[in-house]
Amino acid sequence: MTNYLAIYLNDQLALGVGWRELARRAQGSNRGTPLGEALASVSAGIAEDVETFRSIMARLKVPVNPLKPALVTVAERLGRFKPNGRLLSYSPLSRFLELEMLVMGIDRKKQLWETLRDLAGLAERLPDVDFDGLIARAEQQKATLEPHRAEAGTTALR
Repeated sequence: MTNYLAIYLNDQLALGVGWRELARRAQGSNRGTPLGEALASVSAGIAEDVETFRSIMARLKVPVNPLKPALVTVAERLGRFKPNGRLLSYSPLSRFLELEMLVMGIDRKKQLWETLRDLAGLAERLPDVDFDGLIARAEQQKATLEPHRAEAGTTALR
């Protein structure tokens, strides 16, 4: 394995941790609503994907760089202070931006699984990893959030 693959895997792990934290925060902000229920499902799936990814890294004997996920977690938390039209309460723009970021992250995760399967050749090296199933789960996560993203965008931007 090249050093480039190890760097790539650590970068992707850090991003996955960031999206996991964002999904958890969005879920908490929307608890008790249909969106909150959708986010609970997606959040659990993203957390499971992060653990699957960690397992893949361990099987490839790629050490986790703890600094990268920590930096992304700090950046996600700092992003909470971004003004979104309300000083002390959750704004419609916050909801929309969180959903936008999550959908982008899910698209990126789908691409990640395809890259690992096809370009990195991990389907041959790790034949028991169901990359097609992981890709399908990403597609389902996006389908779950997309109607809520569209509704939140309409509410926030019109």
